[in-house]
Amino acid sequence: MDISRRAFSLGALLAPLAGPLGAAAPARRAFDLEGPGGRSIAITEWRPNGRKRGTILFSHGALSAPQLYEAVIGTWVADGWHVLAPLHVDSEEHPGTREFPGLASWKARIEDMRALSAHVGKRPWVAAGHSYGGLVALTMGGAAAVPPPGITGALSDANVRAVVAFSPPAPVPVLCTAEGYAKLAVPALIQTGTADNPPAGPGLAPVPGSWKGHLAPYDAAAPGGNRYGLVLEGVDHYFGGLICRYEVPGPQQVARLEDAKRISTQFLRAFGAGDRAAMRLLDRQVSDAMPVQLLRK
Repeated sequence: MDISRRAFSLGALLAPLAGPLGAAAPARRAFDLEGPGGRSIAITEWRPNGRKRGTILFSHGALSAPQLYEAVIGTWVADGWHVLAPLHVDSEEHPGTREFPGLASWKARIEDMRALSAHVGKRPWVAAGHSYGGLVALTMGGAAAVPPPGITGALSDANVRAVVAFSPPAPVPVLCTAEGYAKLAVPALIQTGTADNPPAGPGLAPVPGSWKGHLAPYDAAAPGGNRYGLVLEGVDHYFGGLICRYEVPGPQQVARLEDAKRISTQFLRAFGAGDRAAMRLLDRQVSDAMPVQLLRK
């Protein structure tokens, strides 16, 4: 998802996951919440069948929409997670997107997550997201992002137990610095791939090696806080068109998406639901070896 298509130069850094859904989509429902000034916030909700492990509040990538992540969300729901996700104002599906140019979407995203957290109530939940949404999730978990104009009070949420961030942006001065990422206060899984290279600017070619910027929140975090970095060999920002942007040419990175789903589910069990067996299983997979490199600090 390239925000530059809406004349916002951060698009290359904030673009989300993508691709066609390979399995049956989980059942979902939609409802609206009221945001500041009476603004309507559309929410997509997925409820698990049977035992519920916990709650995930998910923030989609720029220009994207919640249902375009069902290949991942469906796995979490099948594992017992109740997932809720707002349709952010920068989505191409949002009817009022033109009213929120540039950083106005950053303010609205914080408002969306505050409204959704209030709806869930005072109970633990996991903040998850991809790209721009990964930044939102990390901010909910304590990363000291730059407050958008018009937002007061803490950006983090005391109810967040853990964070899952797929391809969050590298430090961007108007959004979050490396020092800000270092303030992350909860366990986190931060994912990227060795082909997840953002371009130097709109219309320019990807910069080789720039994928490492997505790991900045992991690199900056203090040791000892159960932070994991997941690097998947050959994976781009969209898993080759498997999630969110179904139109990208691929090749589809099916095996690596399965790895991302498997490890994120283990992390959710371990740090979202307090499952010690899942924590031990996750730690046994820590390795510098590719194609699935799992780092821990």
